[in-house]
Amino acid sequence: MSTTTAATPKKLTGVKFITITAILTAIAVVLQYLEFPVPFFIPPFVKFDFSDLPAILAAFLVSPISGLAVCLLKNVIHLAVSSSVGVGELCNFLLGVAMVIPSWLIYKIKPTKLNALIAMIAGSVIAAVLSIFINYYISYPFYQTFMPLDAIIAEYQKFNGGVGSLWDALIWFNMPFTFVKFLLDSLIVFFIYKPLAKALRR
Repeated sequence: MSTTTAATPKKLTGVKFITITAILTAIAVVLQYLEFPVPFFIPPFVKFDFSDLPAILAAFLVSPISGLAVCLLKNVIHLAVSSSVGVGELCNFLLGVAMVIPSWLIYKIKPTKLNALIAMIAGSVIAAVLSIFINYYISYPFYQTFMPLDAIIAEYQKFNGGVGSLWDALIWFNMPFTFVKFLLDSLIVFFIYKPLAKALRR
């Protein structure tokens, strides 16, 4: 992204739209397989990955439809190896949408370098806040089918003995975890967007 106005690629043809979306989806699928736990920060059943990075890129480089397509397709493909009967993929999709759409809407108001950064930080905050409710009402009801709630809370208490409820765990751990995850994605997008946009314009 340039110093003042961000480089915005020209409107793409249908073939280029599909090609770029497909390439970014493939990258997202690979990154989703490379998930890993974050020791000393959050229980090991909460994994970190960079698979939303290509979706953010798709939204900024192509269109929000492309970003949504990457979010959806990577999770549909991941269903083949899902260990959560699709619940984890649904939550991953919802969080990706919560990041991609607000970021793109804020960025389009004023497509500058500074506003791009503001847009992605705002999207990270929105996704982090929504993660509390997505986890509380979708993810953890599924986890409780094979792991009692007391056992789940006990896992969080290993990091902070003050956790007394699932709400505490989600607010103190999952929300900042989600924010950091999307913030790291955003910083990478921030630095690689400009050369990719220039390449598309050519």
